[in-house]
Amino acid sequence: MSVRERKQEVRERVWDLLARTGSVVGDPHGRIPNFDGAAAAAERMAATPQWQAARVIKCNPDKAQAPVRAQALRDGKQLYMAVPALTEAKPFFHVNPILDSHTSEEAATSAVVAAHAPLVDLEAMGHIDLVVSGCTAVNHAGARLGKGAGYADIEMGLLVEAGLVDDATVLAATVHDVQVLSIDDFPEEPHDFRLDLIVTPSQVIECQRAQRPGGIDWDVLPAEKVAAIPALAERWPRAGSGS
Repeated sequence: MSVRERKQEVRERVWDLLARTGSVVGDPHGRIPNFDGAAAAAERMAATPQWQAARVIKCNPDKAQAPVRAQALRDGKQLYMAVPALTEAKPFFHVNPILDSHTSEEAATSAVVAAHAPLVDLEAMGHIDLVVSGCTAVNHAGARLGKGAGYADIEMGLLVEAGLVDDATVLAATVHDVQVLSIDDFPEEPHDFRLDLIVTPSQVIECQRAQRPGGIDWDVLPAEKVAAIPALAERWPRAGSGS
C-alpha cells in the first residue's frame, strides 16, 4: 500500500469512527469533520500561552474551526483565512475589517467572510504568529492528515516562501479526542508538516517540534493544479522560462 493509500485508509477509519460514535455534526466523510465539542476546544486553546502570545492568526475556513475564528476576533487578534481552493489572485481574506458591521460569531462564518471580507495578497500580510489547520486525524507526535485535497500544504508553502511563517510560528489544530490516534508510523510524505499544539475538548497536547513546513514542493504539483491557483501560477518556476 502506498503512503497516499495509507493516508486515505486512516481518513476513512476516522470518519467512520466519528460517525459511529456520534462525535460529529453532519456527515464527516470527505471533509474536515465538524466535531462535537468544537467550541470547548476553542475555549481551551484560548487559554494556552501560545494563543495568548499570538497577535496574528491564520485559520482554515472549515465549520469545525468557526469557534476558533470567533475567539480570535473576540480576543482582538488579526485574523486571516484562506480563500477556499485558493482560487483568487489575492488568496487570503482579512477578517477583522468586517467587525464594523458583523458580530464576531457572524464574522467567523465562511459565508460571511466570503461575501464581505477584503481579499489580500501575501505582501499585505504580516508575520503569522499562529496557524490553525483543519485536520481529519493527528497523532501525539504532531503528524496530521487533512481531507486529502492538499490545499493546506500549498497555503503553508506560500506563507513560508513569503517569510510569513517561520520557526517562531506555532502550528496548531483543534480536533475531537477520537481524532487523536496512537499510531507511531503515521503515514507522511516529505512535504508534510507537523503540529506544535493539538487541542481537543478535554486536553492540550504539546508536541515535540519536528518536521517544519517548507516552501512549495513543485515536484508534486500537477500543472493543472498550478494553473488553477493564481498565486501558484505567478510563482511557478517555469513561468517566463520559455519552456
